[in-house]
Amino acid sequence: MSESVYNRIAMLRAERGVSRRQLSEALGIHYQTVGYLERGEYSPSLYLALRIAQYFEVPVEVVFSTDPFPRLGSTERSA
Repeated sequence: MSESVYNRIAMLRAERGVSRRQLSEALGIHYQTVGYLERGEYSPSLYLALRIAQYFEVPVEVVFSTDPFPRLGSTERSA
């Protein structure tokens, strides 16, 4: 069983026109940490995950998952 944490940070940033640096400054973290999170090279603490979700004003489940998110435009639909 993999302990990967998948996220939609890059998608949310692009959708809202937010740079890595802007997000990192709002969260009080290094801008490179945002890149590590987006690439799955670093899993956030629960506190940081909740703060990221709060920043984007969405539930944490919209940003993070233990299962890969379906690709955009995928024909796969959840039941």
